[in-house]
Amino acid sequence: MTERSSGVQSVERAFELMELIGRAGGECSLTELSSESPLPPPTIHRLLRTLVNLGYVRQLPNRRYALGPRLIRLGEVANRQLGAVAMPVLQALVDELSETASLAVLDGDMVIYTGQVLPSTLMRNGTEVGKRVGLHTSGVGKAVLGELEDARILKLVTQSGLPAPTENSASTLSAVFAKVERVRADGYAIDDEECEVGIRSVAMAVPGAPTPMAIGISGPAVRMHKEAITRAVPALKKATGVISEALIGSREL
Repeated sequence: MTERSSGVQSVERAFELMELIGRAGGECSLTELSSESPLPPPTIHRLLRTLVNLGYVRQLPNRRYALGPRLIRLGEVANRQLGAVAMPVLQALVDELSETASLAVLDGDMVIYTGQVLPSTLMRNGTEVGKRVGLHTSGVGKAVLGELEDARILKLVTQSGLPAPTENSASTLSAVFAKVERVRADGYAIDDEECEVGIRSVAMAVPGAPTPMAIGISGPAVRMHKEAITRAVPALKKATGVISEALIGSREL
């Protein structure tokens, strides 16, 4: 195997292929992988064969490739570890702001809530662990979009079909990209009753995260007014910095 200064090249390539399969929704063909990867098809095929033999990728009857069952346990363990890091940070946000704090991670063409802490005086707002919400409508989703390249954003939102849960939701590509530019300029995203009527949220991406993710604060629109959002932004900046430092530090050997 050829080694780079930062790691083992063949291992990096194998994980890049699994990432591509994940971005495609969990399965894709060799041709699709070849169009997305700079690697020559024989190299891709050789790496896939190795991953299939190990159980990290499986080949379907239609010859397409899908993520394998051995990744499930690794994902469960990784999620628990992420939760161990995130939960104290989310709790600190709730203690300071008295609104629901959530962590969400990019999952296909949506984001999925993987951690959440609720205030003691809760009016449930529809965000709960395991729920998937739109990238273009949720605060955490738009915060994640702000971290992605335009070409990837186009692919993801086109794939999702741009559903509009409320009358405030963006339903055109131009509207989505306008919101993304606002997120990039401000450094945070606002969901102004775009995902659920009566609920407003503010969210910020975790910088440098190995998987795109964001932390959001959400609550009833009557409480999540301009002053509340202004107060939440520095708290989110601190929280995402703590998560980022923990995740990046865990990648260093």
